[in-house]
Amino acid sequence: MILRLYLCIGLAYLLSIPLALSVGSVGLDWGNLDDISKTILLDIRAPRIVMAILIGALLSSSGLVVQSVFVNPIADPYIIGIASSATFGAVLAYLLKMPDIYYGVFGFVCCVGFSLLIFSISKKQSITTLLIIGIAASSFLGAFTTFGIYLIGEDSFKIVAWLMGYLGGASWQQVLILLVPLIISLLYFYRKRFELNILLSGDDEAKSLGVNVAKCKKNLLIMTSFAVAFCVAFSGLIGFVGLIIPHTLRILLKTSNHAVLLPLSCLMGGAFLLVCDTFGRTILAPIEIPIGVITAFFGAPFFLYLAFYARTKQW
Repeated sequence: MILRLYLCIGLAYLLSIPLALSVGSVGLDWGNLDDISKTILLDIRAPRIVMAILIGALLSSSGLVVQSVFVNPIADPYIIGIASSATFGAVLAYLLKMPDIYYGVFGFVCCVGFSLLIFSISKKQSITTLLIIGIAASSFLGAFTTFGIYLIGEDSFKIVAWLMGYLGGASWQQVLILLVPLIISLLYFYRKRFELNILLSGDDEAKSLGVNVAKCKKNLLIMTSFAVAFCVAFSGLIGFVGLIIPHTLRILLKTSNHAVLLPLSCLMGGAFLLVCDTFGRTILAPIEIPIGVITAFFGAPFFLYLAFYARTKQW
């Protein structure tokens, strides 16, 4: 089953990448590419494709880790308040009259700062207390964000559009930057694959096997926060990828072995986000649908199916 799944994902890449390069608001004549066509192909579509794959890999692998840390198949990478802190950062950038590109920069800074603050406050608390603190602080921060958007009024459209998820600003420089957190986080997660497997057995069982549960969980969540913060900085908020992909893999493979799930989550998450982005920018071309809208449109009903289906299965 694992080999067949790898083959299916590989086939998805072979079909979706050429399609994503070919389609768009501007048609390309592959037999006679002029300078403008080459620019569109190499400097706009190609980095966007790679960016979609990298962000999909980061979100899905982070989702897998968060679900294992909380031992909950419907946990989300944004669960400790990353979404609210990113929104606050974008609103703050607008209020300071910064250029649009700083929405992501401020979102990233606020994500990292908020995550470190939450972990610092809950340093001696349990992981459940950490979750409660994260949700409470996220709601508190969300109140300021909502009030800020209210004050901005009609001009808040740019912020709302950024929060829906957008990959149109992808560049090769951003791709190179994003490779750093991707490589670091994946290496760290894979290094902790055995601890992740043990955590699913419960805290008491993990402690009896020599795992420092509190330290291990918090370190994993810190790494997850940094990884997702980079995604937020470059693409805004894209939901459901970190929920659906790990959940689907567990059902298909009937395993919770992270040595198997981690690489497959990365590959499948990248393919899923690439397909969603290609669909969003072509279905109503030249109008582009935000990728967050596409992932929610397909992801929400599919995830509901998985949630009800999983109730009759052992996770």
